[in-house]
Amino acid sequence: MTERLAKPALDPVTVAEQRGSTFPEPFKSRLGDRAKRRLGEALGLTQFGVNLVRLPPGAQSALRHWHTHEDEFIYVLEGRLTLVTDGGPQTLHAGDCAGYPAGSKDAHHLINESGSVAVFLEVGSRHALDLAGYPDDDMLLTRVATLQPDGSPHSTFVPRHKDGRPY
Repeated sequence: MTERLAKPALDPVTVAEQRGSTFPEPFKSRLGDRAKRRLGEALGLTQFGVNLVRLPPGAQSALRHWHTHEDEFIYVLEGRLTLVTDGGPQTLHAGDCAGYPAGSKDAHHLINESGSVAVFLEVGSRHALDLAGYPDDDMLLTRVATLQPDGSPHSTFVPRHKDGRPY
């Protein structure tokens, strides 16, 4: 019942779902039909992001990556996910979590190899100098700060080749 909630509370289903990825091809299609609700932005948070992510079977959270200046944390709410890091794959179940310290080059991502939808919370700092490195792919993401139409701050990553050329 959304009517009963007023900020600072909200019902996540009232936040627009963003499907797919802004990655260029050939990377975009590898992620499948993931869906994110940017809860932190909806609540006006600027110091860190909080996303509610749904991964259908066969989808993945991102390409395997690491961040120069951002901490990341995930908490599995529903389903089963395969966490892939430099140390190899391991299975995460509802109630499990994982954290990735800024600057650690242990690249990571989640894959839904199960037969049902998996849901997790993704929390990350929003450092203005952050870069995301992709050891398995020719991609580097740089962060660009912008303003949303309502004047609230927003940041987005811009994909580039590892040599700096834009996609």
